[in-house]
Amino acid sequence: MPLKLLSVSSRLLKCQNPFLHSWERGFGLLLSSTGAASFSSVNLKGRSFLTLKDFNSDEIKRLLWVSGDLKHRIKHEKQYLPLLQGKSIAMIFEKRSTRTRMSTETGFALLGGHPCFLTSQDIHLGVNESCTDTARVLSGLCDIVLARVYSHSTLEELDKEASVPIINGLSDLYHPIQILADFLTLQEHYGSLSGLTVSWIGDGNNVLHSFMMTAAKLGVHLKIATPEGYGPEKSVIEEAQKLSRQHGTQLVLTSDPMEAARGTNVLVTDTWVSMGQEEEKKKRLKDFHGYQITMQTGSVAQPGWTFLHCLPRKMEEVDDQVFYSSHSLVFPEAENRKWTIMGLMVSLLTDYSPQIPMLKF
Repeated sequence: MPLKLLSVSSRLLKCQNPFLHSWERGFGLLLSSTGAASFSSVNLKGRSFLTLKDFNSDEIKRLLWVSGDLKHRIKHEKQYLPLLQGKSIAMIFEKRSTRTRMSTETGFALLGGHPCFLTSQDIHLGVNESCTDTARVLSGLCDIVLARVYSHSTLEELDKEASVPIINGLSDLYHPIQILADFLTLQEHYGSLSGLTVSWIGDGNNVLHSFMMTAAKLGVHLKIATPEGYGPEKSVIEEAQKLSRQHGTQLVLTSDPMEAARGTNVLVTDTWVSMGQEEEKKKRLKDFHGYQITMQTGSVAQPGWTFLHCLPRKMEEVDDQVFYSSHSLVFPEAENRKWTIMGLMVSLLTDYSPQIPMLKF
């Protein structure tokens, strides 16, 4: 299938230096004083975080800046920052997760707060108690709620009735906290984001939807390869088209993985069979034949290409040669789930101002 060009930047894609991987290079680069002043004026306190569709370019950059700042001060400078002392978070998990639970629990505790983990055995949204009542009860017991749910509408109902911020820990439509970690990882590695090309090869799922709501706002070009019938939601495509035109970036849809990979900086994939799709596994594995990311896929990408996967990973999605290679950023990406959820929670609950120089985007 030929490439479908949805919008094209007027400028050429920039080749990124694959060796800009140190903290100093990733975070020692400054924007102009005007740009710094613009981001400094952004205040997200009291906001909910259901989808990156609701956040503009400056707000997303501010979240990444705060996240990088906390990582530098706590991990590298060994500072103790009890920014959330006396606060608590309710963590509602309808779906299990290693990274979302560990990053949120350890991150909130590291900042001096108290996390409370609630599984489907502890809380029954819309079953034993309505979402409305749950939202109102939790609003009186904690300062913020993170919910990892099946249906995005559950988050919307919680947000409508709660008087505290609601964070989307994952829904069927979006996975925004994953994308913050992905873009912080790429910013650290390349030194900046604007002009990068990211190629998604796989299912048109919630992670891809969040990429589509974010990439253009950061000046990132996005190429998407999905099998016929597995593309992203039509409404998400339409919004991504609008964002691409607005920010002057490139958005491409195709069903050919190699065409999507050609000339890219970053290869990304995810599970082909999400939780709740187990009965479709046999058909999906057949339909996704040829979509495994291998060194052959990377051979048509830019020199110094990198690879991301939100994990857990299956062999059919990416082979060991790529997954454990120097191209792979999956483990720094997983660690950055912690720093970005910390940056997000601090931003939604406090008036914190970063201490490190502004990141270059």
